[in-house]
Amino acid sequence: MIDLFYFVSPNARKIHMALEELGLPYEVRWTDISQGDQFDPGYLRVNPNGKIPAIVDHDGPGGRPVALFESAAILMYLAEKTGRLLPADPVARWDAICWTVWQVANQGPGLGQATHFTTYAPQNGHVVEYAQERFGNEAKRVYAILEERLADREYIVGEFSIADIASFPWTRLGKGHGIDLDEYPAVQAWSDRISERPSAKAKLEDQRSEDAKNFRYTPEQYRQLFGVDPRPTNSADGAPAEQPASTH
Repeated sequence: MIDLFYFVSPNARKIHMALEELGLPYEVRWTDISQGDQFDPGYLRVNPNGKIPAIVDHDGPGGRPVALFESAAILMYLAEKTGRLLPADPVARWDAICWTVWQVANQGPGLGQATHFTTYAPQNGHVVEYAQERFGNEAKRVYAILEERLADREYIVGEFSIADIASFPWTRLGKGHGIDLDEYPAVQAWSDRISERPSAKAKLEDQRSEDAKNFRYTPEQYRQLFGVDPRPTNSADGAPAEQPASTH
């Protein structure tokens, strides 16, 4: 049995998809990062970095339990454990690993920052034009790379692999980071193909409150998620500025 430490996010969805794709038995351990569950001492023993996702495989190597964190490492572990989702050919296998690492080093961080400065920060009165342009351009860059890669193939390395599972959940959120997938037809077609797989359609119970589902967070929840106070401050005295009406 595998424990999946989960909260609604593209990074956690990667692991859920992989477990579904591989048919491995798992149990969801809801880890509410808006409530600070990721900082619980018990969870930090699983993931010292205090983020999600993470897993504990109670039937790990040699029958011993093993805890893993970082989505790329988890995906590679699950592929190795089952002998699936990585090409058998060594050259293609390393190609898939390269693209999986590309996702966690480039696509995920870039799109995550674009989403923050395009969606979350403005909702709380922080409009940082420099950051919006910087990460908006980075979002376009990684989409262009993926578009070129997929121009002549159905999947990132030809066959469906962990490289696709790593990137797919992020491209489903294009609007949030300022991207129109119509401008990237190869990415759109690839995303549509994956979305038809049973693993992509599998759902988990969303245990967030209705406010959280609609990205309405209390100041404390915002600090738990992003590590900063959501309220703009007056530059002169550092006091919280009045929130724009649209953020309430």
